[in-house]
Amino acid sequence: MCGLAMLMSIGAFSQIIEPVKWSYSSKRTSATTATVYIKAIIDKGWHLYSQIPSDGGPTPTTFTFAPSKTFDRIGKTIEIKPITKFEPVFFTEVSYFENTAIFQQKVKLKGNGAVVKGKIEFMACNDKMCLPTSEREFSIKIK
Repeated sequence: MCGLAMLMSIGAFSQIIEPVKWSYSSKRTSATTATVYIKAIIDKGWHLYSQIPSDGGPTPTTFTFAPSKTFDRIGKTIEIKPITKFEPVFFTEVSYFENTAIFQQKVKLKGNGAVVKGKIEFMACNDKMCLPTSEREFSIKIK
């Protein structure tokens, strides 16, 4: 009985830390183009790193898009204004986001029913620790 209580108490104290929540949307910009929006909501005190890598810095956020017969990517995934500053933990300048980050990918549609699928690889840190690199899959229907 004592062992069971110990296991239950360990489970109660261990928690999964997920300081970044993701949401997705799309907007048609013409009959043959659309923009996919990938938004990160970042918990207070945490940073999500930019797509811009820095030597010796944290893992940058990366987007991998699954090949599709229903759309082509137009250009690279863009991000809206990261904060850039020297980070003593990494001994280099890093670009990151606080609170929210919005990424956009333009696509050229090859017909109806396009679904943009892929994955995000990212790292989050606060002033005490960095979490291991995480991955999230996404699927965004173009309406």
